[in-house]
Amino acid sequence: MHPYPHLYAVNARGGPTGSIAVTSPRLPEIATAPPAEFDGPGDVWSPETLLCAAIADCFILTFRALAGASKIEWADLTCRVEGVLDRADGVLQFTRFTTHATLAVPATVDASLSSARRAGGTLDTNRLAMIIAGPSHANSDPTAIKMPPTVSGRSRTSLTAWITA
Repeated sequence: MHPYPHLYAVNARGGPTGSIAVTSPRLPEIATAPPAEFDGPGDVWSPETLLCAAIADCFILTFRALAGASKIEWADLTCRVEGVLDRADGVLQFTRFTTHATLAVPATVDASLSSARRAGGTLDTNRLAMIIAGPSHANSDPTAIKMPPTVSGRSRTSLTAWITA
């Protein structure tokens, strides 16, 4: 990793009508337009969907890095982010992001969890819980970020049940 601070630069260019061209050095151009909710075409990335995509992408990349450093086995992580754009205090803004994450673990990890549950024991899953849940943003202003993740192996299990196994 490069030392901090990191600088990210993006350029956008557009005219009175049509799509906006979003570019960044060494990356392909992205065409954007207003979402259908703002009378846009609805079939092109919008600033709103890009923001939600950035949150979902960052969630998975952060999990990947932290799980790797913690030597936690996992197979797949899917993430869906819902952003709510609303008026708050007379200003249009995102008022909430909800992250729905599902983690798939290898069968060996799922079997270990099941064995520990049957034996009445516990597993040291605090690190995994902190990685999946991320920092607590529930009380952040003005945007609350909620993350109700689930873990699945051979069968789906809620993360809460998995951690308290």
